[in-house]
Amino acid sequence: MRSVLLLLCFLALPVSAAEPSKPVVLKAARLFDAKAGKLIAPGLVVVVEGKIAAVGARATVPAGAEVIDLGDATLLPGFMDAHTHLTGEPGEDWRQDIIDDMQRTTAERTLDALPYARVTLMAGFTTVRNLGADEFIDVGLRNGIRRGKAPGPRILAATSGLGTTGGHCDGGNSWRKGLLAQQSGEGVADGPEALRAKVRDNIKYGADVIKVCATGGVLSLNADVDSPQLTQAELDAIVDEAHSRKRKVAAHAHGAEGAKRAIRAGVDSVEHGSFLDDEALELMKRKGTFYVPTAMALRGVRERFEKGLLAPAQVPKFKAAEAAAKQTLLKAVASGVRVAFGTDAGVFPHGRNAGEFALLVEAGMTPANALRTATTINAELLGVSDRLGSLEMGKLADVIAVPGDPLQDIRRTEQVFFVMKEGVVYRNDRAPVAPEGAR
Repeated sequence: MRSVLLLLCFLALPVSAAEPSKPVVLKAARLFDAKAGKLIAPGLVVVVEGKIAAVGARATVPAGAEVIDLGDATLLPGFMDAHTHLTGEPGEDWRQDIIDDMQRTTAERTLDALPYARVTLMAGFTTVRNLGADEFIDVGLRNGIRRGKAPGPRILAATSGLGTTGGHCDGGNSWRKGLLAQQSGEGVADGPEALRAKVRDNIKYGADVIKVCATGGVLSLNADVDSPQLTQAELDAIVDEAHSRKRKVAAHAHGAEGAKRAIRAGVDSVEHGSFLDDEALELMKRKGTFYVPTAMALRGVRERFEKGLLAPAQVPKFKAAEAAAKQTLLKAVASGVRVAFGTDAGVFPHGRNAGEFALLVEAGMTPANALRTATTINAELLGVSDRLGSLEMGKLADVIAVPGDPLQDIRRTEQVFFVMKEGVVYRNDRAPVAPEGAR
């Protein structure tokens, strides 16, 4: 039912057709300087041909520019979520979710993803890293959005997550042998050279980034949540091959030992990290590995647990991960590990991504530093700092607005009312509405 409602919303609310070629001036009471981590008042951004032409009160306003005055609001760079799953969302019955996955064609699942992409964009997330999708749906979604066929965030696609037989990334890990024509998931292999070949295969078919499952997970139906699932040699081969092809590697890793193997191999980010120990955190600091805690994922799983919606095999794994994860995040923030913004959206309903900001602040971050995780820091992690992550001349005009001052109330980030991506306005709740008779 949720998918149907979201799809109707997608069809009923077309994209605002602001012309990227026409100069636009955005005005607000303040602007967030993501590089400096501070506010500038008043806020002013000049947009020409989809790029930022000038920033600040002294910027020259081009003749004939359209002026959009957003009032008592804060302009920010478009947010980035480094860990999403745009091709799915849990229903009210985990058994029915399994049946639906088996019955829906690739085309149906792609259509299901369209409203998820749209609601993510409308929440202010103009760029996402999609860490895992079957049948290259995320590649097709990325390409369609890029061509303007549907509204959505800019996507860095991972295609299938890589893992070993029976591991968290093995989509066939809970089925009776012989039940499925393809018993293991698309990214499953065993041994360094076989996994190296899987990296090449993913890149061949469009992967922007490589995702690997270094440990067990919470929501898979077998394997311990914290057990390591790849050898050091296997992880070394994956990272070496990906980096040689100029692709970064994100490692799903709850357990400390599997995470440390991944960090030693040179992965660019550790995702989740529920049970990271002091040695792992110190190793991450030394190697510059980013930590993507996905605190919203466990918040979303708790909501499902409280409603009795988890499978029995998931419950003890969730409880163990939740008990450890909060302390891990507190230690990571206090120790200076490079924390990036990622939510695991798709584990919980899409569009709630900004809830992660408040959880980062609860863990000891200042609001300014929390905002930087989804802007300048994620731009570095995703390799897009040259064109995104801050409101600066020459960068793509991804600009969003929230009411009031998010440094005083970080939950303002959950109230995005204006979204511009590459100079096109996709949302403006404060736009004047023409009188009924003039429509």
